[in-house]
Amino acid sequence: MQKIDGILKDMERKDIKFIDLWFTDILGCIKNLTIPRNEFKKAISEGIWFDGSSVEGFGRIYESDMYLIPDINTFLPLGKEEPLSARVICDVYSPDHSPFSGDPRGVLKRAIKIASDSGYNINIGAELEFYLFRRDDTVTPMFYDRVGYFDLEGDIALKMRKEITEKLHELGIAVETGHHEVGPGQHEIDLKYADALTIADSIVTAKTIIKRTAERYGTIATFMPKPVFGKPGNGMHLHQSIFINDKNAFADNSDKYGLSELAYNYLGGQLKHAREICVLLAPTINSYKRLVSGYEAPVYICWGQMNRSALIRVPRISKGKLDSRRLEIRCPDPSANPYLAFASLIMAGLDGIEQKLAPSTPHEENMFELDDESLKGVTTLPRSLFEALDEFENSDIVKRTLGENLKKKYLNIKRREWEEYSTQVSSWEIEKYLNIY
Repeated sequence: MQKIDGILKDMERKDIKFIDLWFTDILGCIKNLTIPRNEFKKAISEGIWFDGSSVEGFGRIYESDMYLIPDINTFLPLGKEEPLSARVICDVYSPDHSPFSGDPRGVLKRAIKIASDSGYNINIGAELEFYLFRRDDTVTPMFYDRVGYFDLEGDIALKMRKEITEKLHELGIAVETGHHEVGPGQHEIDLKYADALTIADSIVTAKTIIKRTAERYGTIATFMPKPVFGKPGNGMHLHQSIFINDKNAFADNSDKYGLSELAYNYLGGQLKHAREICVLLAPTINSYKRLVSGYEAPVYICWGQMNRSALIRVPRISKGKLDSRRLEIRCPDPSANPYLAFASLIMAGLDGIEQKLAPSTPHEENMFELDDESLKGVTTLPRSLFEALDEFENSDIVKRTLGENLKKKYLNIKRREWEEYSTQVSSWEIEKYLNIY
């Protein structure tokens, strides 16, 4: 109550007039209800009712009543825009006052609770990649610049990235670095690691801030995994570690890769379940146009250290910085719902710990240059959304992560997406076949 009273006084002092109540649908799209300041205390104690049947993957029309409970730990003033507003991320509840089983944030909280019961604190850092396009009366298919990786001269979005970083800092979201990416007009903002729930909340916030900032500059920011043919895709590499009693439990300085047995087991679990959970990490049809040979996005389910063609990498760390020991998984992209993506990774890793799964032999060579003989025994990620959904449908780890009902809802939504796509006639098909047959 003391914290709530402090927030209410702070709102009055800063003349914050409105509160935006955020939550995400099953696909990770932000939904929002806005309330005036004088309704916030009531919202905290009683919740705010809304029609769940209008939200993708939530209730059916005859079970639509749901309500939001603000998580006051996520209260953040949104800055200097008029009228002054704040945002708070909410948990979704069913009419019987129980947490709604289909709430993506609730799914992650359940996975975190399972880890916490074993004494594990899951930390995650995220690399958010995005493209910028010019905006005029329509969307102009032109890059916002034509420079490359880490370039300074010609990077006309440098000022924009600094503004994004400053804004995120004001919101309490720590940014480690920002830089130009490989693709022309492609950029990256890296969020410093935090506990899994905090960083998931930070990702949905950061994507919103990036898009809003781009709009003010007359541009469009897109997190679409593969927006341009022949150019690098947008990834969301995730860096994971487990802390026990404030100590990095992944670190073992006596090991060749600096990894503990716990880390190897966690790695083994994620490699084992990679195909099953892939659709939660790379959830769109477009995602699988990024996961192809010839770019740095992974195709093969393997691990290594220097190898950027591997699914999971063990990044180098500075001497003596054992708290930095981590595993980097490279197939997720920023179209993923971070709550469901994180939950699936945690549950896969915990299964590896429980089953004491050992990972396969590490690969340090470029997987894309190996012949068929060298690739024997190495499996690949799904090559399409259709293939990924088959793996997802038959997965026990997915069922344990999402629950049976949410699993079915997600599968149905994505099956419809595939069916809609598969009946479309693309410009490529017209150009390829029209004059031949």
